[in-house]
Amino acid sequence: MPKLRGEAFWRETLRSAHYVVAPMVDQSELAWRLLSRRHGAQLCYTPMLHAQVFLRDANYRRENLYGEACAEDRPLIVQFCANDPEVFVQAALLAQDYCDAIDLNLGCPQMIAKRGHYGAFLQEEWDLLQRMILLANEKLSVPITCKIRVFPEIDKTVKYAQMLEKAGCQLLTVHGRTKEQKGPLAGVASWEHIQAVRKAVSIPVFANGNIQCLSDVEECIRKTGVHGVMSAEGNLHNPALFEGRNPLVWEMAEEYLEIVQKYPCPLSYVRAHLFKLWHHTLQVYQQLREELAKVKTLEGIVDVNRELKLRCQEEIANQKEGEKPKEGLPFFHWICQPYIRPGPKERCKENGASGTEKGVRGKRALEEEEEEEDGNSELLSKNKQKKKLRNPNKSFDPSLKPKYAKCDQCGNPKGNKCVFNMCRACCKKRAFKETADCPGHGLLFKTKYEKSLSWQSSQRVIQTPEISQREAVDVGDTAVVAEAGDS
Repeated sequence: MPKLRGEAFWRETLRSAHYVVAPMVDQSELAWRLLSRRHGAQLCYTPMLHAQVFLRDANYRRENLYGEACAEDRPLIVQFCANDPEVFVQAALLAQDYCDAIDLNLGCPQMIAKRGHYGAFLQEEWDLLQRMILLANEKLSVPITCKIRVFPEIDKTVKYAQMLEKAGCQLLTVHGRTKEQKGPLAGVASWEHIQAVRKAVSIPVFANGNIQCLSDVEECIRKTGVHGVMSAEGNLHNPALFEGRNPLVWEMAEEYLEIVQKYPCPLSYVRAHLFKLWHHTLQVYQQLREELAKVKTLEGIVDVNRELKLRCQEEIANQKEGEKPKEGLPFFHWICQPYIRPGPKERCKENGASGTEKGVRGKRALEEEEEEEDGNSELLSKNKQKKKLRNPNKSFDPSLKPKYAKCDQCGNPKGNKCVFNMCRACCKKRAFKETADCPGHGLLFKTKYEKSLSWQSSQRVIQTPEISQREAVDVGDTAVVAEAGDS
């Protein structure tokens, strides 16, 4: 069948989806997607997958996509992070039979994306992005989509979106924040940028940012004219967001845990979801927060969830008439509701810091500051201070870090003494294929092969005289028998 494009792709394949669950690392797994779909979500994305790892690791493919086939989990878009056209397309070819589209992540603003050179840190490399999308659009049997962050300038954001559309992008998700707007500096997303992009392109556009409840979704669609709205944190704190409901937390938690028992996932994912769902309640019952952090089994998590439910029900039973929610919350803490991330000033008050700088830093140093640290313990994060105590000579100056040469094959750090200039995994494949040695990686295929040939040759030499002696004996015995017969 011909590949659907643009509006036709959105209407027919994505079923005119308006309510979308965002791709979230380790948080939009199958169990959570199924819970969200039961409560109003019309389209879901997988967690962000690393294209290079997906391409080379069969276990990674099975754990994140192949082992999760479920008829209820459609339409589905698989998101990859990548910075190499060939790697991206090869990974997408392995995933396309399990989804309805492939999404290129151009929106991740985290430091890991900067170090890995993907996500929002590719937004200035337009030539590279054009090549990636052109090749994917040509090779894949499913459409290619993109999720981006905006530039401070609306005009540049519009040109960026138009470039992606021209390269072959069939649907664009626009997060209305710049890559610098994250954590305590997130601020409010610009719907003005999203509206400008929507007017400038002919492909469907999804909006992302400032979505905490259903009224936000409706207002965003009305103001920007987008085809759909994507939610991440709003969905994590209230999976019934798209239904316009604020259910009891334990109802959502129990339903999610039942799905997990049918479609297992790593315990860390489950724990993280319950921390989000019970966020406001865990501020009240700190001891249970610690228990949830330490528990090692799914049954243990179920027990903590049950205890939280009992505590809340007891609190409801003892509630006085006319009592209102505390801490300025719109609902009581046992009801699913948004979590408003505190800004720099609020975080400053939370941490008891006197300066705005310390308030912005929050629990640990901002990632940008960490790159500039030269070993001053006053600026180091708690984790780095511990490392400094263990090794006083340790420096965190990025200019002093060794620069690793890349593998000629996959881009991972190569072995310093590798004869093929490759990482160990690629070197092993090549050395085996060519029956060669690489002393740098301790791979001795050629040496072992030659030793094997030598051993086989020596065995033949040893066996030859033995065979000759047996033949001589046999001949002698035959002669004696013949002589006896003659006599």
